[in-house]
Amino acid sequence: MNEIPPGISPGDMPESPPGGRPPDPGTQGVLNRKITRRQFLGRGISAIIGAGMLTGGYAWLGEPNWLDVKRLELPLLQLPTGFDGIRVAHFSDAHLGFNKDAEDLAELVNHIRDAGPEIICFTGDIVDSNAEDLIPAVPVLASLHAPLGKYAILGNHDYKNTGMLTELWKSAGFQVLRNESQLIRRGNEVIAVAGLEDLLHGKPDPEAASKNIPEGTFTLLLMHEPDYANMAEAYPFHLQLSGHSHGGQIRMPLVGAVFTPFGSQKYIAGLYYTEATRMPVYVNRGFGETYMPFRLLCRPELTLLTLRSS
Repeated sequence: MNEIPPGISPGDMPESPPGGRPPDPGTQGVLNRKITRRQFLGRGISAIIGAGMLTGGYAWLGEPNWLDVKRLELPLLQLPTGFDGIRVAHFSDAHLGFNKDAEDLAELVNHIRDAGPEIICFTGDIVDSNAEDLIPAVPVLASLHAPLGKYAILGNHDYKNTGMLTELWKSAGFQVLRNESQLIRRGNEVIAVAGLEDLLHGKPDPEAASKNIPEGTFTLLLMHEPDYANMAEAYPFHLQLSGHSHGGQIRMPLVGAVFTPFGSQKYIAGLYYTEATRMPVYVNRGFGETYMPFRLLCRPELTLLTLRSS
């Protein structure tokens, strides 16, 4: 039985909890201490600022340098059986001269080289503004090998000096398709790769691009703006590869892309099918950034497609 200290009456003693143990004075003080409104707001603001700094650092220094190598098998009814299993490397929107340079591109090229594709396709905006920014990257791109060809088209950022840019692409071993096509033969079978001018700064002409393609030939179309697929599906194209959107570059949970440019309002990232002919459209999220050096929930992408005859 606990003794009452001298000079203390029983009514002055604190009540014991059900277990019979008196409360700890230190704990009792903490329990009675209430957080003020100012403290609550201060801690909330600090948490928001801290989260914002972490997110901002990730979006600036983290995600733009975290490449997503996307692999996809795509069945295509019109693909000849002789081309079944053909591997296509698709990259886009490097925007060299802004937030990416030749050293960054070399890392992407290593991934392409390791994949061993038969065809390599680039779908526009190799530079952000100046054609000269491609010069240091020419040896990097020239180191790529694809037995069935390397093809490129121009994007809306490439039109400041198209002549110089086209020559630099040729020096790297790429064929630039400007409303043109190229036949690819394997044994007795043939497919075609066609490329269109940019929608915003050029004059895309699908008739000119397909005029030398034999009727019934499977044709892979390269077009910078993905939404052009709604017009392209009226022509004998069977698969469209595009870029331009950057996937939105900044994406939010439950919302998706915060902003996408004209020409990529409908088709933004990944695989789609047009409504009328069910032509597949694949939109690459791009390798580089533009306007702001950030990416959030939208990593840079290299697409490795395996085409299947089905």
